[in-house]
Amino acid sequence: MRFSNAFLDEIRDRVPISDVIGRRVTFDRKKTNVSRGDYWACCPFHGEKSPSFHCENRKGRYHCFGCGVSGDHFRFLTDLEGLSFPEAVQQIADMAGVAMPQPDVQAEQREKERMGLVEVMEMATRFFEDQLQTPAGAKARAYLRDRGLTGRTIETFRLGFATDSRNALKEHLAGKGVPKEAIEACGLVVHGPEIPVSYDRFRDRIMFPILSVREKVIAFGGRAMSPDAPAKYLNSNETELFHKGNVLYNHARARKSAQGANGTGTIIAVEGYMDVIALYQAGIENAVAPLGTALTENQLDLLWKMTPEPVLCFDGDGAGIRAANRAADLALPFIKPERTVRFALLPDGKDPDDLVRHEGRVPFDKVMASARPLAEMIWSREVQGANFETPESRAALEARLRQITAAIGDEDVRRHYQQDMRDRLNTFFRPVQRQGGNFGGNGGGGFAGNRQQRGGGGNRGAPQGNAMSSAISDRLARSALVRGAQELPALRESVLALTVVNHPDLLFSHYDEIAIIEYENRDLQRLWSSLIGIAGAVGARLDRVRLIEELEANGFDTLLKGLEQQVRNSRLWTATAEAASEDANEGYQQALALHKRTRALLWQRRELERELALATEEGDGERVPQILRALQEVQNETVRLESQEAIIEGFGVMSGRVKGPAAR
Repeated sequence: MRFSNAFLDEIRDRVPISDVIGRRVTFDRKKTNVSRGDYWACCPFHGEKSPSFHCENRKGRYHCFGCGVSGDHFRFLTDLEGLSFPEAVQQIADMAGVAMPQPDVQAEQREKERMGLVEVMEMATRFFEDQLQTPAGAKARAYLRDRGLTGRTIETFRLGFATDSRNALKEHLAGKGVPKEAIEACGLVVHGPEIPVSYDRFRDRIMFPILSVREKVIAFGGRAMSPDAPAKYLNSNETELFHKGNVLYNHARARKSAQGANGTGTIIAVEGYMDVIALYQAGIENAVAPLGTALTENQLDLLWKMTPEPVLCFDGDGAGIRAANRAADLALPFIKPERTVRFALLPDGKDPDDLVRHEGRVPFDKVMASARPLAEMIWSREVQGANFETPESRAALEARLRQITAAIGDEDVRRHYQQDMRDRLNTFFRPVQRQGGNFGGNGGGGFAGNRQQRGGGGNRGAPQGNAMSSAISDRLARSALVRGAQELPALRESVLALTVVNHPDLLFSHYDEIAIIEYENRDLQRLWSSLIGIAGAVGARLDRVRLIEELEANGFDTLLKGLEQQVRNSRLWTATAEAASEDANEGYQQALALHKRTRALLWQRRELERELALATEEGDGERVPQILRALQEVQNETVRLESQEAIIEGFGVMSGRVKGPAAR
């Protein structure tokens, strides 16, 4: 029995591959990260003592770094248990709770017809490729050459040319025996009751074949050669094969790149065909593009199936900013833990094609390294260029942010976004204390966000609890621990990151806790995301040299040098490559303990200050003293940790156990 691709995809998506494999192997508890759907085990296909067999739920694939076997749900069952393919499908369908499809003569006939249309599209692709090399295609070849494309790139993307003829393609296909109905069904001609004679849809255009996820040509995009053409870009119309909102240009190739050993582990969504192709030629193979329209929900879901945090890259002009804001609103309701987006905004007037063609890959890598989180994108949009001098305007901003974050479907993520926006508002509107101890001055200006202060009588009218809370907050803000979360990067964060970079064996002995480390520093957040992706792709064979090469290729060269210099200036030798493994592990554990406790204190302070504000507003005289005492305890703990943080300098002294020269 033949199974439709839609049915196979459905049952694969319903059943995590770890559930299939977990029945036959025991997953390694140290290397496995259940929350990320990332599993390691000893390979069931060959004998081994250390786990090098890896499967990942998000990708629905397994791979053994020892013997090289790889595959999906069905391949695992057919290869390991000797099941036939239908038997493997039956087993996965049972696990998914989906009934096996009944033989459907009509459905099988439609599938045959679809395959017939795919063959017609392949014939059209070859025709366009041939036309590009004829004298009629000289102008198109010159255009592609002027855009900096090499012959290899043109061949890779199978670019072609549609001549300025109303029937060249139609006659070519008819001459090959393709019936008129099939040509029309593929959308290759314009036809209809009011059109006596159908004619070629694409004329005098450079042709971009659009491939399905299974790498079959299902549609075309055409770029007009004439400046007078009504549409600069023209896509195929909707057909049995092609639904524009469900397809990404370069989907299959980008997915392979992101999942491969040399991939970055993420996907970059750019705006156009030429952006994708130019990036590919510059060595960035993990880029996709929507097909001439704004990103759709289905396309966003396709991105999330490939990576938990795609980067949406937009041109730096006004239209690009507006498109980025629309994408932010589109993504917000669907974000979840381990599923979000980042935004990379190019310099004004530049698109990816311009940037890499004229300046090379490095500037683009820098743009990617500075990609902004979704929360920051939303905050910037709401406050940029606005005036918040009045209480009404500030209340309106707070109400807008509350309404925006309410759209988030996941309860936990929504709660954290609401807290994040409250923290930003508190910082944005926090008055700056002037000399004499009073806030404000003589009546001018707005709040801290505008670098001016309200006039008024300072804290005279505020409850005593607020004054004490402010004093505690000021002391906390001045402390080294809290200051470390504000000054970028904090020394302890640098120690954590650089220790793992220089001693990658820690990745596999402490994978669970390393994978979920949260950094305040945004550069370190991006470095960490890239590092975890590289570790997952390369596996147990990862060493320091390979890891640094991969990170530098991803644009982190300057950051790594800065971390190294910062750590060496502070004489924290356990984070360097020269430290022995035992010392590196000990230093890492101490730094991690301090880091966790510091973040917990910061979270406690924010929550207590929020509770204090609510209690004061409600006039709850009983709760205010209790909250103030709790805040004081947090401050005392902060002071104790500050004294302990000096240990970091202590564990920087080496014990004498040093790696040999080869390790450096």
